[in-house]
Amino acid sequence: MRKGLSWFNVTSLTFGFVFLYLPILILVVFSFNRSRLVTVWAGFSTQWYGSLLNNQQMLDAAWVTLRVGVLSATIATVLGTLAAVTLVRYVRFPGRTLFSGMVFAPLVMPDVITGLSLLLLFVAMDVARGFWTITIAHTTFTMCYVAVVVQSRLITLDRSLEEAAMDLGATPLKTFFQVTLPLIMPAVVAGWMLAFTLSLDDLVLANFTTGVGATTLPIKIYSQVRLGVTPEINAVCTILIAIVSVGVIIASIGVKRREAQRIRDERLAATGG
Repeated sequence: MRKGLSWFNVTSLTFGFVFLYLPILILVVFSFNRSRLVTVWAGFSTQWYGSLLNNQQMLDAAWVTLRVGVLSATIATVLGTLAAVTLVRYVRFPGRTLFSGMVFAPLVMPDVITGLSLLLLFVAMDVARGFWTITIAHTTFTMCYVAVVVQSRLITLDRSLEEAAMDLGATPLKTFFQVTLPLIMPAVVAGWMLAFTLSLDDLVLANFTTGVGATTLPIKIYSQVRLGVTPEINAVCTILIAIVSVGVIIASIGVKRREAQRIRDERLAATGG
């Protein structure tokens, strides 16, 4: 075998991928099971997907989850990108250590502590819990992940490109939108996808900050799983897996095309074309 790729590494990777993805594959397969018993295969059927379309409570929970995910991921991406730019481009300013700690605190803070803190805040402010409180909670939780991803890209970015743009008369704001942002866009997109996925997956924070009429899909699934797993749950989980997978594929293709275009533009500029 090639140097650095031993049988131990291959075996470890194989067992690791099997451990991670075999349960997901089993879930997808049994979502097409004819039997209501999820442990007994009784033949191929798509009846549970049709039944899912008639389950209004599940559909409402899915719609709430998607809206919260898109909105919170978008807000978290904007705030996380601005936080990353501040930490990388403005090395010295009063309160930088405190600001950095506040941005990255949710990374190490247990979800239970964050959820309880937000619940006490909303109760103290007499804010009705529902869609917007869940969105605020998810934005608070995912913003730090976006900041980490974007910050790592900004650190490796060649600042001479920004300096050249400003030397040619561009303002700092124009330089950011026309030079910096296009260069860090793959990291921004990756941060958005990560924030969206974390929002879809969250149960603890949503459980603390939810209210009447704002039940997310993880909460709905968890409440039904306690009574027993049904094929409908397998079906809705399969749909979520498909949505996330398609989103990741589209984002990956877009990032690769943008990177290829950037390389072509750099070669043309270097050759004076």
